Amino acid sequence: MRSYSNPQAPSFKLVLKKLVDTPEDFSAEDLRLAMHYLFTPDLVLPEHISAFLTALHLHHVETKPELLAAAASVLRERSVEVVVDGGQDDFVVDIVGTGGDGHNLFNVSTAAGIVAAGAGVRVIKHGNKASTSASGSADLLQALGCEFNNEAKTIPRVPFFFLLAPHYHPTLELIAPYRKALPFRTIFNVLGPLISPANPKGMVLGVPRRELGLPFANALKDNGVTRALVVCGQEGIDEISCAGPTWTWELEHGKIPEGFLHPEMFGLEPHPLETVVGGNANANAENLETLLHLEGNIPQSQKPLLDFVLMNAAALLVVAGRARTYTEGVKVAYESIVSGRAWDALETFRRASQR
Repeated sequence: MRSYSNPQAPSFKLVLKKLVDTPEDFSAEDLRLAMHYLFTPDLVLPEHISAFLTALHLHHVETKPELLAAAASVLRERSVEVVVDGGQDDFVVDIVGTGGDGHNLFNVSTAAGIVAAGAGVRVIKHGNKASTSASGSADLLQALGCEFNNEAKTIPRVPFFFLLAPHYHPTLELIAPYRKALPFRTIFNVLGPLISPANPKGMVLGVPRRELGLPFANALKDNGVTRALVVCGQEGIDEISCAGPTWTWELEHGKIPEGFLHPEMFGLEPHPLETVVGGNANANAENLETLLHLEGNIPQSQKPLLDFVLMNAAALLVVAGRARTYTEGVKVAYESIVSGRAWDALETFRRASQR
């Protein structure tokens, strides 16, 4: 039988009561304290865990940057420690979305990360298997022959590398049953982009709701990211949209101006979202393999997917300082594909993962 005799346990009830009764006074330190209790085995009653997760959801804690940053900080402190070979010298970047937008699009951030890596950018992507879509980033890479049997404690100096999130955040398993039992997403569903153990210096981060844009940009700043672009396609997608405008929040030199992007600003034509809908992992892997083997003559059927990837890769290239403008980023990304260097970056990672 579980024991709840720890003298600190009653404090969790006080923190929970504060969150429920006066959420406007619920602070970052309150959240850090609550998470300490949550991630200490057998310290909190199951019904209190469920109540706390529900209260976090009802009070939209994910829209408060100081709470986002605090939660991310706690999870990174408790994550598996990794050493990034050359991490002090390289400007490591990541491109990732929070997920949960419900559109089931092609795995564009994974493809864009590979393309940017082929263009000379150091990309360490932190991701997971599918939760709400048919194919997550890990599912896609596994379908391409990459392996994730164990966590990598040292990340080799290769252009592209992937970290499977559950391998690096074992403490989240303590509350996984309670999260799965709830019929809604909580703050822990959107923290993934903020808790990479590789500590990237630059990021393109997608959110599915406009009100999350500025909080996530501020959370990135608070957690040490120096340059980032937070994006939200106006259709409610956590990517740069190939169909129309995308809201943006650009973090640079500590400032976060809000703006927007449009395919025309990349020198590309818009494409309806239904032309870039994803399938299962095998179908997406086949499409990515075809895309990365293009040699200049682009079939019309491939144009929407190609442009979708080029836009998101171009944004990452700008964040990484590899391109000065989005139109230049598209040219650099296209050259990465047709030269075969993007495919080489994927092949290098595949061999590394199998070792």
